[in-house]
Amino acid sequence: MKDFDFYIVPTPIGNLGDITLRAIEVLKSVDLIACEDSRVTQKLLNHFDIKTKCISYHKYNENERINEILSVLKSGKRMALVSDAGTPLICDPGCVIVKELRKHGFSITSLPGANAVITLLSQVSREDESFSFVGFLPKTQQKIEEIATQYKYQDFVFYDSPNRIIKTLEYIQNVRPDAKVAFGRELTKVFEEVVVDKIYKVILHLQSNISKGEFVCMIFRDEKPEEITGMDDKIKLLQDKGFSAKDISVILSELYGINKNKIYKITVSKQL
Repeated sequence: MKDFDFYIVPTPIGNLGDITLRAIEVLKSVDLIACEDSRVTQKLLNHFDIKTKCISYHKYNENERINEILSVLKSGKRMALVSDAGTPLICDPGCVIVKELRKHGFSITSLPGANAVITLLSQVSREDESFSFVGFLPKTQQKIEEIATQYKYQDFVFYDSPNRIIKTLEYIQNVRPDAKVAFGRELTKVFEEVVVDKIYKVILHLQSNISKGEFVCMIFRDEKPEEITGMDDKIKLLQDKGFSAKDISVILSELYGINKNKIYKITVSKQL
């Protein structure tokens, strides 16, 4: 296996058994681990009998740590970066140091591993594969409502805390009263919960079932009014040109931002 100067290592989002064998190997073999909270990371290291020394690296000291990390790597040592849970640089620190390391020519690699967004989406049925991830939403009502409106016709995913999630959904409900929601909390843990329902039902559920643990939430896209109507002439024109139903669905989806599966169904129905 090729050696790199710097490893980005995902850690479990809940269940410690989700760590990969390679992640354990890397964390044991490097000379130093940069972590958000040494108390959190040390529990993981102790569990897998990893003796590697840690230094703190979080959003409040990213710039301060640059020279120290560069010095360590210039001396020929290797390092790993972890966050408290999940994948570094995905709503977690790491962007600053990675930019600097690439600027100075150090070799970097990322290991595959745990991520709350993918863990949720892999068990939620969606119209297609496209979605937008917006990280943690702003705190103000106006900004949240603006984002919910901006992504009205696209699935969007965000993180939120248990003390904010109900208020966040209420703000979204103000501008998207019929929205459909999926959320996951305590993912991979004993009390994992995934709920998919109308936004008002999700709010009612959470009002009596709030708990600790970060939320990952998806707001499903609304159907565009023109999705059902206005496509007949365009479909017929492409059919007359000899395009297949699959090609037509792809073309019109790209041109008009309409769900290709729905266009495909309309096209096939007209061929029957």
